[in-house]
Amino acid sequence: MNNIARALEPAERTADWGDDTQVLAEVRRIATGPLAESVQRIDEGHYPLDIMASLAQAGAFAAHLTQQGQRFDVAVGSMHEASRICGSTGFLMWCHDVCGLYMDQSDNTALLSRLALHTQGQTFGGTALSNPMKALAGIETLILRARKVPGGYRVNGALPWVSHINRGQYCGAIAGVERDDGSISHEIMFMLDLDERVELKTCPEFSGMEGTSTWGVRLVDYFVPQDALIADPARPFVQRIRGAFILLQSGMASGVAQGSIDSIREVEPTLGHVNQFLHNGADELQFELDDLNARVLRLCRTPYETSKDFLLDVLDARVQGAELALKASQSALLHQGARGYRMSAAPQRRIREAHFVAIVTPAIKHLRWEMARLMKEEMPA
Repeated sequence: MNNIARALEPAERTADWGDDTQVLAEVRRIATGPLAESVQRIDEGHYPLDIMASLAQAGAFAAHLTQQGQRFDVAVGSMHEASRICGSTGFLMWCHDVCGLYMDQSDNTALLSRLALHTQGQTFGGTALSNPMKALAGIETLILRARKVPGGYRVNGALPWVSHINRGQYCGAIAGVERDDGSISHEIMFMLDLDERVELKTCPEFSGMEGTSTWGVRLVDYFVPQDALIADPARPFVQRIRGAFILLQSGMASGVAQGSIDSIREVEPTLGHVNQFLHNGADELQFELDDLNARVLRLCRTPYETSKDFLLDVLDARVQGAELALKASQSALLHQGARGYRMSAAPQRRIREAHFVAIVTPAIKHLRWEMARLMKEEMPA
């Protein structure tokens, strides 16, 4: 962990962060080197903060931020390169990216002062917006509740699972502000610092993504000071960032799909004579993925657009990415056969990663729910 804590001079860290080609090349080097060597351990539960720190130093967590020109294509491309090797690490990158996005887009200058350490990988933080995103869409009830007190808010409640967190880290969260009668007046979004006031509970073992440091979080009269508020009220802020929030996930889906295509091509020399009878071959999948990637890159040009048409395009691209990851990962296992079904094989791991891409918030069903709602609003009365 010493190499994680060691702080390089800011000039050394940011010297090449504006060079898209160099950032992506360095991320690719890390992905095909240290990450590829660690992927089995990560799948079994290792939390790769050392690799995350290396990715930070490469500039992977800076490109989408305002001071770096909001280059969402580079952020999505970096996530793609990591997810191509390890879906868990790609997901951690998304968690870290959106946490940085919260600070970057907040009007709270106290949070902006924390952003440099976050971007450089000297501190780490995720996001606890799974329940709030579903609650704001009308799917679930908002779990965390807040009461206004002098100097800030007191928050109570328990979230079942939050990823890319640990003691001493932080995450973005949302709570409903209660009136005296228990009804909700509005929501606040805040930075939840996971210090000794917060109870972290071990989650049940999942079938995949065990290396993402996912915990249950319980808050009892947790005080949120003004300098920890991301947005108050939260809804206008969420409305503004939700397209960017979802768009960034595209790199996870495309990376898992690309890794699956790689696995199909890997066995072509030895199994091509019989694999020709399978559907969804490498060339067909690659054509579909290239088309999707081009679509995502176009959306990346205006990540904070709030029109219904733009949001529908983002939601649809996210659905298409999840479905493609599912199709490509299954095809890769069928193409590789028994060798791909070994516990150490990439195809069986990618099937589990692809299912995660399909169910992580916003899940395919959530995305379609939201698309149907938006389309209904456009229908004449």
